[in-house]
Amino acid sequence: MANQTVDNPFAAPGHDHRSCIVAALDAAEAACARRGERLTPLRRRVLELVWRGHRPVGAYDLLALLQDERGRVAPPTVYRALDFLCTQGLVHRLESLQAFIGCGHTGNHMDDQGDGRHAAHFLICQDCGVAVEIRDGQLDGAISGLAGRAGFAIADETIELSGLCAACRNQSVSRPVCTTS
Repeated sequence: MANQTVDNPFAAPGHDHRSCIVAALDAAEAACARRGERLTPLRRRVLELVWRGHRPVGAYDLLALLQDERGRVAPPTVYRALDFLCTQGLVHRLESLQAFIGCGHTGNHMDDQGDGRHAAHFLICQDCGVAVEIRDGQLDGAISGLAGRAGFAIADETIELSGLCAACRNQSVSRPVCTTS
C-alpha cells in the first residue's frame, strides 16, 4: 500500500461514520472469504461494535453491549471473537489502553503468513480518546532496517503514540492554565 499522506488523520466535523462501519464490515467479509474463514454473526456484531466509533473499546464494554442486546453472554465468547478478529487483522489490540480498535487497512495488506496482521502504528489522543492508525513507508523501512542491522526478526509490531490531536490542542490553548501557590 502506498503511504497514507493525510495532514490531519483524525475525523473531521461532519464525518460520516456510518460509511466507515459499512466499509469495515464489507472489507471484513471479503478478507475472510479470501482466507476461507467464517465471519459468524457474533464475530460480525463484535466487529461492528468495535467500529461504532474511532475510540478504542474494552472487552468488558463490548460484553456489556452484547448482554444488553442478547441477554447472558459469557466473557470467553467475546474474547474468542476478538481473538479471531485480531488474528484476521480486522481489529488491533492497543496494549496501553487494554482495548481494541478497528483496522482501517483491512484488505490493503497481507503479511508473509497470509493472514491480515501487519505492522500497526497509532496516534492516540489523551483528551478525546480518538485513536488513528497511520501508515508510513519511511517509518516501516526505518524499523525494518534497525531490526535487520540488529539481526532481529520482528514477530509483531504495534507502536502507540499518545498525545493531543489538533482539535484538543487548540481547545487546550484557550483553557486557563491551573496554577497553585
